[in-house]
Amino acid sequence: MANKKDRLQLSAVNFILLGAAALLLILGYVIMSANEIVVSPLILAIVYVAIVPLALLYKTKPKD
Repeated sequence: MANKKDRLQLSAVNFILLGAAALLLILGYVIMSANEIVVSPLILAIVYVAIVPLALLYKTKPKD
């Protein structure tokens, strides 16, 4: 059984960032389907390299 510290604890901020990442991914693929070969890879790269990892690794500071 995994300890509570071993689990990935996501807060509301994490889910908001993941939702924004999902929307940007959809937007990137829709733009790609319109044969825009400059903007869509930039959007997709930023989402995959920056936003998704940030959404999974971001931790809120505990209140004292």
